[in-house]
Amino acid sequence: MSRKTRPYLFYDTTSSVCDDCLRPVEAKILFKDERVYMDKWCPVHGTCRVLMSDDADYYRSCREIYVKPPEMPQRFNTSMQFGCPYDCGLCPDHMQHSCLTIVEINDTCNLECPICYAESGPKRIAHRSLDEVRAMLDAVVANEGAPDVVQISGGEPTLHPDFFAILAEAGARPIKHLMVNTNGIRIARDAAFMERLAREFPKTEIYLQFDSLRPAALKSLRGADLTSVRSGALQRLNAAGMSTTLVVTLKKGLNDDEIGDIIRFALAQPCVRGVTLQPIQEAGRVDGYDRRTDRLTVSEIRRRIAEQSGVFTLEDVLPVPCNPDTLAMAYALKIGTEVVPLTRYIDVSTLLDGEASTIVFENQPAIRERIFELFATNHSPQSQAHCLASLLCCLPKIEAPAALAYDNVFRVLIVQFMDAHSLDIRALKKSCIHIAQPDGKLIPFESFNLFYRDRRAELLQTIRAELAQSFSHRREPRPIRPPDCAERPPRLARDMPEISAGGTAPAAPRST
Repeated sequence: MSRKTRPYLFYDTTSSVCDDCLRPVEAKILFKDERVYMDKWCPVHGTCRVLMSDDADYYRSCREIYVKPPEMPQRFNTSMQFGCPYDCGLCPDHMQHSCLTIVEINDTCNLECPICYAESGPKRIAHRSLDEVRAMLDAVVANEGAPDVVQISGGEPTLHPDFFAILAEAGARPIKHLMVNTNGIRIARDAAFMERLAREFPKTEIYLQFDSLRPAALKSLRGADLTSVRSGALQRLNAAGMSTTLVVTLKKGLNDDEIGDIIRFALAQPCVRGVTLQPIQEAGRVDGYDRRTDRLTVSEIRRRIAEQSGVFTLEDVLPVPCNPDTLAMAYALKIGTEVVPLTRYIDVSTLLDGEASTIVFENQPAIRERIFELFATNHSPQSQAHCLASLLCCLPKIEAPAALAYDNVFRVLIVQFMDAHSLDIRALKKSCIHIAQPDGKLIPFESFNLFYRDRRAELLQTIRAELAQSFSHRREPRPIRPPDCAERPPRLARDMPEISAGGTAPAAPRST
């Protein structure tokens, strides 16, 4: 008699949190029908199956090929007491420095978008003081030395009464590249504001909320038709020559069919250096969002880029090695009106592992090193152009300009922020996008939205108390020094908190 087999391939184990109670849970990574799922189980709320990728080969390449040794911060900010994700941050268990640090300077906004992870709006009027912002910037410098990229954000940061003073404070510190995350309303409608921004801070990059070329999609995501705002802002940014990235919040079935149109539109704008595609994260205000129908994975977006753009193929969109599970990027060289995606000019016969059909770089270490340097999120304009020039020296099929500049670089970046549903602790530990706090902490973006933003902090304290009580059955909890200074306590199944002490029966399985 033949034995029964499970209808999937078991690939790996990881940890996550329960969608409902945010307590720690164990999870399995499974392959089924070329798709990748995470199965997790909470003793109170039952099982949950999460689609992580619709391309198992791509997922494997993220885990097995596009990896590099972690780059660490100059210091850690918290000790290890409760385990990831309850010790942020950064704690000694974190595996990546801050490629990009976000400094949120206010909560107020001149929009009340139906989709907003920070739940900003006109009714929220808080602005951080200049002293608080200085402390946040100092924390970034203390961690990074010379921070690669710092993004001033909100709320809507251009509404802060000390906005220009904050940019000056950032400019007085050794920050390589400064960005401002904005909806573009003030840039489009306030000529004096834009003139001062371009005159005093011409090297600041504008991270411009864009989303769609269609009024209906803009109304769904932003609550208003912002078509004239987007065009007005871009007109002024083009005239000023200020580097700009278009940021697109993606919702399946709403605007994911516009990805190619937006990329082509961006390529036609002299000031635009790239497009960032961010699928909705179930955090904050998510009106009209249903993860069962509206959620997008990195692999799905990657495929849409290839199908729609007419510029990039699937092989042009590669995982970003610092956190390949959640980041993917395509680079192109702009020479006049010509756009040249880079990876197709690599000699693939020497870079392919025949049967696996995945790109490997072991046979060409010089190319491998330069690609890994280029495909990172922590570039200043100067370092990005330099890395591109270094790579082109290894790719003689491309005739590059004698002097490459930031104007010659065009990138498409996919940034998938995890939420409670999709949180993979393995990937979270490699998060390189962090939010600075006035108390000196730098907290991974996903952790911050789950546990540290506004009222969520109360739930975090409850979970920490439960974990401390669980640990006390064995030993007193103690801070853990950095890994090179102390041995870690064992992580055993019995260390899991007793969430359901009353013996509540697990809920029925659910799948999304």
